[in-house]
Amino acid sequence: MDSTLPDRPPPSRWLSVVGIGEDGWDGLSPAARAVIERAACVYGGARHLAFLPVVPGQERVVWPSPLTDALPGLLARRGQPVCVVASGDPLWYGVGATLARVVPAHEMMVLPAPSAYSLACARLGWPVQDTRCLTLHGRPLELVIPHLQPNARLLILSWDGTTPAKLAALLRARGFGASRLTALEAMGGPREAQRSASADAWDQEAEALGPVADLNTLAVDCVAGPDARIHPLAPGLPDAWFDHDGQITKREVRAVTLSLLAPRRGETLWDVGAGSGSIGIEWMLTDPANRAFAVESHPDRQARILANAAVLGVPGLELVRGRAPAALDGLAAPDAVFIGGGVSNDGVLDSCWSALKPGGRLVANAVTLEGEAVLYDAQRQLGGELTQISVSRAVPVGGFRGWKPFMPVTLWRADKP
Repeated sequence: MDSTLPDRPPPSRWLSVVGIGEDGWDGLSPAARAVIERAACVYGGARHLAFLPVVPGQERVVWPSPLTDALPGLLARRGQPVCVVASGDPLWYGVGATLARVVPAHEMMVLPAPSAYSLACARLGWPVQDTRCLTLHGRPLELVIPHLQPNARLLILSWDGTTPAKLAALLRARGFGASRLTALEAMGGPREAQRSASADAWDQEAEALGPVADLNTLAVDCVAGPDARIHPLAPGLPDAWFDHDGQITKREVRAVTLSLLAPRRGETLWDVGAGSGSIGIEWMLTDPANRAFAVESHPDRQARILANAAVLGVPGLELVRGRAPAALDGLAAPDAVFIGGGVSNDGVLDSCWSALKPGGRLVANAVTLEGEAVLYDAQRQLGGELTQISVSRAVPVGGFRGWKPFMPVTLWRADKP
């Protein structure tokens, strides 16, 4: 028998994290009740603490905002029996994930309740493994955009009662107005309610039934209309999807560039001379855990980068205002670097190569003879591979069509030992 899961945790596991549902104390297991009753101090939100019976001599602490302000005091109680109560499964977009970053696993015991995702699937008859589970609690609405795919099923934790209407508006704007949007309110408790309508009809639904409760989970059964903007799962978004002034890595070259950068989960990219931000944006779209710094000195392009990142669903892209190499000082070390502009500037390539982590990839593109000369010299010194791409697109020529070539692009990729 695993001795780490009884109702009386071993002394080394001083911190217990208990998931609680809208059914409150009555829905807790005997083990969960026991660790709460024995705790010298219980942390939680005011709503969760109100579910608990009074225990003489027990201290109760309501989470401050931000919650992380309470962590020093909580950690100072190490060795005492401390309990945290939280919604549902605390390790799924919950406080348990925050605590797991500062408290070793062998010091913590987690007793989860059913998550909002599990409850929503139970209400809707959706297999959990076939849904994409997201959160908009404290996060930008645009994070949903990359997940809008035909026939996808999304479960989304709301920020508050205004989130459903905002999401419905986003779905309409993206050509997903026919999608069925369901708000599941206060699941598992006496105030549980559910309402459902297409995104197109959501405002009328809200007007008829009144506001949605702040505690709600949203389910989206995605239906793509003929004008829907659907993110492809391969790199190379259409150029027209980006607001730009001509300084953009063209779609065909961008797809090859991203294949050379070879993004992996949780990695950080420097996009130096970012222009429209297209490379950094598509890098982040490959995985939600990826991070990108877009380094750009031109004010108008800086504004375009931020707008493009939001519209394309990666509002977390980090803009660095300034000119490389000076603007690179203090940035988190990159796993990959793309130099799309300024490769001829003194010190840019050397600074990027020095900052690159061992095993990292550097890709630089050039369209000028001067830029090519820098890449040829870098390849002689550092190795790697050189590639040149020529792209032509068919355009009208009078009443006919012909090929319009773009400037050839030379690409250099090197892996740092």
